[in-house]
Amino acid sequence: MLVQSIAFALVGLVVGLTALLALPTYYRAPRGLTLGTALAAALVGGAVAHFSLDGHYPAGAIAASAAASTALTSLLARPDLAAGRAPAHRHHPHRAGAHRAARRHRPA
Repeated sequence: MLVQSIAFALVGLVVGLTALLALPTYYRAPRGLTLGTALAAALVGGAVAHFSLDGHYPAGAIAASAAASTALTSLLARPDLAAGRAPAHRHHPHRAGAHRAARRHRPA
C-alpha cells in the first residue's frame, strides 16, 4: 500500500501541475489550493479504489485516483473569469443603457 500511496500522490501532483500549466487563466485560486485539492483527491480516491478492489488491481486503483483528482480539480476551474472571454450572461456591459431607451411609457 505504501508504493501505491506514493503513486497516488504523484498522480495527484501531475494532475494539479497539468491543470495549472495548461489552463493558468482558468485557475484563479491560489496554486497551493489547486495542488492540494488534486493531491488530496488522488490520495482519497486511490485509497477508496484500493480497498474496494481488495488490492488485486493496482492499475485500476491508480486510474481511479487519476479520475478522482481530475474531477475534483476541475471544480476549481473558473472559465468565466478567464482573460479575454465575454461574459456568459445576456446583459452586455457595453450596451448597458440600450434596453432602457427602447421602453417608453405610452400615455393612457
